[in-house]
Amino acid sequence: MTDHAVRRRRRALYLFFFLNGIAMSSWITRTPDVRDRLGVSTGQMGLVLFGLSVGSMAGILCSGRFVSRFGTRPVTALGTLFVTASVVVVGAGSALASALLVAAGLCLFGLGVGAGEVAINVDGADVERITGTAVLPTLHGCFSLGTVIGGLAGMAATAAAFPAHWHLLAVAAVTAALFGYAIGGVPAGTGVRAAVPASDSARPAGPRVWKDRRLLMIGAIVLAMALAEGAANDWLPLLMVDGHGLDAAVGSLVFVGFAAAMTLGRFGGAFFLRRYSRATVVRASAVSGAVGLCLVIFSDNAVVAAAAVLFWGLGASLGFPVALSAAGDSGPDETARVGLVATIGYLAFLVGPPTLGFLGDHYGLRPAMVVVLVFVAAAVLVAPAAGTRTSRHREADAAVPAELAVERPGQHTGG
Repeated sequence: MTDHAVRRRRRALYLFFFLNGIAMSSWITRTPDVRDRLGVSTGQMGLVLFGLSVGSMAGILCSGRFVSRFGTRPVTALGTLFVTASVVVVGAGSALASALLVAAGLCLFGLGVGAGEVAINVDGADVERITGTAVLPTLHGCFSLGTVIGGLAGMAATAAAFPAHWHLLAVAAVTAALFGYAIGGVPAGTGVRAAVPASDSARPAGPRVWKDRRLLMIGAIVLAMALAEGAANDWLPLLMVDGHGLDAAVGSLVFVGFAAAMTLGRFGGAFFLRRYSRATVVRASAVSGAVGLCLVIFSDNAVVAAAAVLFWGLGASLGFPVALSAAGDSGPDETARVGLVATIGYLAFLVGPPTLGFLGDHYGLRPAMVVVLVFVAAAVLVAPAAGTRTSRHREADAAVPAELAVERPGQHTGG
């Protein structure tokens, strides 16, 4: 690929993550309003959010297979269209006070994000291979930047008592416009597995990635950090409203602070990854997240808890993208490795919302977050699996840039 094509591709991937962040934070900041409109309890809201988890798992489980067959571009496009449509459905469910319709919209959102983000991550890992620079932390930083902007807009809409359904309809229009601009920058064929020649059919298949112990430990890191990020995305505004007595607008502001910390951590991640090993960065992230969670859970001072969310956000910022990078260059078949680790991470999105909602209904949201704290603390112990700054596999790939983990049909050299 030419330098211009690579730059355009990178910008397109940034925009896809950015619009996903806007869409997600827009309905997250309206969660208290939507809950009140639906008239459901915390536990029932957890079941509504379970729609997001089901959609996410369906998307993530199908994405790897679809990317291998059709490439990243159509999967990214379809996933983004689902996200745009889902925002409209959630808004309609809020307007009609239909919990079932909101759950269906969140399921559609999860399906779009689950499928689309795996494809975008595979594309981002391929750009990392081509350019030899860290792309995934900045890519995920654009998602966090989108959550900041969407969160600020949601906070303003909440403070102005602007109806959630009209707000979400406007968000859908913005995401549709961004999609139309960005999709042309994504090349066709990335991630498609080359057909195996008939003469090679007798060769034994390569080792199954799920038997790779190091890869499973990387997946455990992703599971913990995805749970830390997902718990904030699903519950932070309600946690601050119900657990610390803040009003809805201030609860939204705290979420914006979390998203801003995530953005700062991800955009600044490349600086630390150039100087320290991945394992050190992941360990420091997990410690920061654990400290923030401890203060949010155990401090009765609302100001301290709100400030601690910044540590929570910084801690959750790098674990997911750094672990995905580590998975992508931990061995051959990059698409399968990234897909497996992302699947493990999305288990957090499947189990997290209903579990935390159930515990929150019985014990309160603050005690429920102890579950998240335990997982994040465990990530400190398995951080060495993330490995060094540049793995031996990627160094070898840099020397021979041909038929790497991401293959294109009819092509025998990288580029």
